[in-house]
Amino acid sequence: MRRRLYYVMPDLTSARGIMDDLLLARIEERHIHCLGKRGTSMEGLHEANVLQKTDIVHGAQVGLLLGALLGCIVGGAVVWYFPVAGIWQTVTVLAGTIIGALLGVWVSSMVGSSVPNSRLANFHQLIEEGKILVMVDVPEHKVEAIKTLMGERHPQAAHGGLEPHIPAFP
Repeated sequence: MRRRLYYVMPDLTSARGIMDDLLLARIEERHIHCLGKRGTSMEGLHEANVLQKTDIVHGAQVGLLLGALLGCIVGGAVVWYFPVAGIWQTVTVLAGTIIGALLGVWVSSMVGSSVPNSRLANFHQLIEEGKILVMVDVPEHKVEAIKTLMGERHPQAAHGGLEPHIPAFP
């Protein structure tokens, strides 16, 4: 299991420094994500992708649940109003559930891709001020070592918190 650590860096130079130290601490580049104000140069940093920047994953999860529920209800209503004998009742409800879930995921992820990540709401103001957010996915057994390293080597880094990290696509 990994934990996600958040650090707010004042500028690009210090963000590059923290990136170098994390790489030397054997944190792979694919587990380090940097997010800055739109138009900010991220040269030398591993920039956050759409999964970290937007609410696409949360939107897809909500859409899956609500779409499946609505599809099941619609399938049940179809069976209620148009009675069919045999196994077709079950097939109709299952088909409605699956189609509803797929449509829910699609529509909700489209909406989620245009909304900033709600988990990063605490950092939006700092990012707009020109600071750089560094998100690091660290194995649980290395969390304290990385926090100590960052405290010693980068006192200018504002520690923004720690949360369990569950990858969107394992």
